[in-house]
Amino acid sequence: MDHPTDRPSDRPSDHPSDRPSDRPSDRPSDRPTDRLMGRLPLRAPVSAPPGEPLLDVVVPVFNEEADLERSVRRLHAHLRETFPYPFRITVADNASTDETPRIAARLAAELPEAQWLRLAEKGRGRALRAAWSGSGAPVLAYVDVDLSTELTALLPLVAPLISGHSDIAIGTRLARGSRVVRGPKREVISRCYNVLLRSALAVGFSDAQCGFKAVRRDVAERLLPLVKDSGWFFDTELLVIAERAGLRIHEVPVDWIDDPDSRVDLLATALADLRGIVRIGRDLARGTLSTAALRRSSADHAGTGLAGRLLRFGAVGAVSTLGYVLLYAVLRPPTGPQAANALALLVCAVANTAANRRLTFGLRGRGGALRHQAKGLLVFLVGLALTSGSLATLHHVAPRPARPTEIAVLVGANLAATLLRFVLLRAWVFPAGRRGTGSAAA
Repeated sequence: MDHPTDRPSDRPSDHPSDRPSDRPSDRPSDRPTDRLMGRLPLRAPVSAPPGEPLLDVVVPVFNEEADLERSVRRLHAHLRETFPYPFRITVADNASTDETPRIAARLAAELPEAQWLRLAEKGRGRALRAAWSGSGAPVLAYVDVDLSTELTALLPLVAPLISGHSDIAIGTRLARGSRVVRGPKREVISRCYNVLLRSALAVGFSDAQCGFKAVRRDVAERLLPLVKDSGWFFDTELLVIAERAGLRIHEVPVDWIDDPDSRVDLLATALADLRGIVRIGRDLARGTLSTAALRRSSADHAGTGLAGRLLRFGAVGAVSTLGYVLLYAVLRPPTGPQAANALALLVCAVANTAANRRLTFGLRGRGGALRHQAKGLLVFLVGLALTSGSLATLHHVAPRPARPTEIAVLVGANLAATLLRFVLLRAWVFPAGRRGTGSAAA
């Protein structure tokens, strides 16, 4: 990565990052990582070669001549004093027109752990994509230049990634234990945005836009090609895709003080975020967002062959059958045999599909869950036909059968339906080519 320490900020640059149209990182569809096959390996502790940084902290900036030097020196001093591993600080300047490039170049020359890159176009997401894509550090992070987040949370943020516990880590201002100082306007906007995310996209993480995040490089290599946004929605899109793929996201409560001099255009950012939510929601609904390359290999070891799947399917089936019998017994008196059978089978079919999706076929995340349930309900209709037909035959042969006889016939028919269910789940609902792909199967 170039360190253009003597280049004037107003002179055209020959640095590759000044030509976004030529950068692979600005064209996700052309990135080499799009061609990666197979799953991510099992998470393991990371390390770096001697003399190389374990952590690369990116500071994206645009016209930050007033804060840049003070913030970078503060960050550098904090890491020097408290961080137990080699580190690097990368200032990612995205098209600044003030003295920011000169200051960044001087810092890169004076601080041995600092470097900078310059992009010709604006966009925080673009800056992060370029800096992370060009870094060889095993753990990648970023902080906002105003350092609104207290830096004592930095080591707790990256520790789960270094240890192999998690894939991504985010600072959250909305968790218990966080201490936040900011005006009511930004407080309301932030909370409303995260409520909208949880309701529209059914996400589980609490704070999408806190400028304090980290990711393992092996994850970033697979994840960045899937993220389309180059602005403020970059964070949200990255987290939504990661969660849908079943990656582990670690949250760290932070102390956060609002920067009153923030240059963020709240209205424009909010509108862009809304458009981003609509876009990614549409992609998820259409099943066009593939996360196959983000799947971990944790389901590839012993027990995922046919015998292992049969054992897990059998265990799920035993629990489902017990639940079915209990529900039928409860519903039989008020609704009659056929209605009780249909209702009990429907409830157990939904639960059975969800359990087999996760436990038997190793699928994580919400991607494709609705489609799997829809197919599971069609399989349910096959089971309903078998059990209802058996029940009807029993009542035709013996108009008033004993309750134990009735339940025995239903259990036998349900077992036959279960065997057929396994065949259909394995061959149609969760076909081998799509297992473990999360939303790739959506």
